[in-house]
Amino acid sequence: MAYEISGRVISIIDGTTLTVSASDGQIYNVRLVGVDSPELDQEFGFEAKEFLQKISLEKNVIINITGKDRLGRYLGEILIEGKVDPRIELLKRGLTWTSEKNQSPDLEEYKAKAQQKGKGLWRQPAPTPPWIYRRQQTMLQPKSI
Repeated sequence: MAYEISGRVISIIDGTTLTVSASDGQIYNVRLVGVDSPELDQEFGFEAKEFLQKISLEKNVIINITGKDRLGRYLGEILIEGKVDPRIELLKRGLTWTSEKNQSPDLEEYKAKAQQKGKGLWRQPAPTPPWIYRRQQTMLQPKSI
């Protein structure tokens, strides 16, 4: 299913999801593949969103679409202005984790460096990964009968 689209970033949903107005006239919600930023109500979630907004909003992007997630969002690797990979920039600043599943060795290296330097969320003694946080939140929801 991999294919490439180009367009302009028109909004940022969270630290790993952007909305792109593509040159084909369609609007795509694209989740950065290989990384998982804190949820917006988690520590560093808002910072991740703000940083992604700062580097990508209203910029031209090329997206390599690799699939869809269970929520129907497109999964992709993005290059801003043809050269900046936002996943690497988020990882370098300690604003995202690498994904829980299907980890990329290339991305792991950036996460490890940020961790060693205590950047961003790695300043916390034991930061909660977003996938654990989401599971905890689900457990707190009342069960419907």
